[in-house]
Amino acid sequence: MNKNILITSAGRRVSLVKFFQKELRLIYSQAKVFTTDVNPEYAAACAVSDGFFHVPLVTSPHYIEELLALAKEQNVGLIIPTIDTELLILSQNISFFAKQGITILVSDFELVNTFHFKRLSHDFFEKQGIDTAKEFDKNNYTLPVYIKPIDGSRSIDNFIVLHHDDFTEKHFSNDRLMFLEYLDHSKHTELTIDMYYSKDGHLKCAVPRERIEVRDGEVNKGITKNPEYISIIWKKMEYIDGLRGCITLQVFVQNDNQAIYAIEINPRFGGGFPLSYLAGANYPKWIIQEYFLEEEIPVFQDWQKNMMMLRYDHEVIVPNFIQ
Repeated sequence: MNKNILITSAGRRVSLVKFFQKELRLIYSQAKVFTTDVNPEYAAACAVSDGFFHVPLVTSPHYIEELLALAKEQNVGLIIPTIDTELLILSQNISFFAKQGITILVSDFELVNTFHFKRLSHDFFEKQGIDTAKEFDKNNYTLPVYIKPIDGSRSIDNFIVLHHDDFTEKHFSNDRLMFLEYLDHSKHTELTIDMYYSKDGHLKCAVPRERIEVRDGEVNKGITKNPEYISIIWKKMEYIDGLRGCITLQVFVQNDNQAIYAIEINPRFGGGFPLSYLAGANYPKWIIQEYFLEEEIPVFQDWQKNMMMLRYDHEVIVPNFIQ
């Protein structure tokens, strides 16, 4: 039986690997959680998994065939992608892998492609009735502005421009950079919402995490919150055909009037998900129940509020390592 799980591009996601190991073995005691990475020998999450494997870059023409061969050889029934760059190609191959009895837990390609591009994401939010930060024409803007790429991730090439002297020629000449209304942190609260969508596109859980401190685009300090306005987001997004698994929604909320501005969606596990899991939102368990046991997942809202996460660096030791 193909009840092993493969987490791709595992990198530093040690907690995510351990969560899946724990929940999988409670149901299938002999099942394993494997990992892949371009440099698995140097990936902490690979060191704690039940076995790791090298795969080529996602841009390689052999990526899909090698990933499929690996999954079949290791009796993998479920693949969990973790980084933005692999979502597009994996979403294009959902049916191809399904014919081999392997589920790729990723949303439909049309949605993944939409969320990859910020302007398309804004169109999506508009259709759901959720506001976004205004985009300015580069010849007609109001300071301050927030600049970011139309298809970026991890806060790379993000800039806050408060004064005209802060601009560079690159900001104007690079067509990939957008000029957006700046949502000041002193006037807004930034939240990441870990949402769980069933395989038929119904929202089952939403855990808002206030982002207190961010490092390299990933939350370093956070706290679970349950403000009343979350019910508004729930109603607007309670059914999205084609969404499935863990979906990470980022929003800013204006402090004085609770106006909500959606920033982006990452259709994968976010780096801050351990806080939601430890607060009681057991997405790994639900994934196993849904995709291996064919069970229906009920709506869950009984997660722990006001739980704070303070992250720190920890060591993973690999004995007798030969380079």
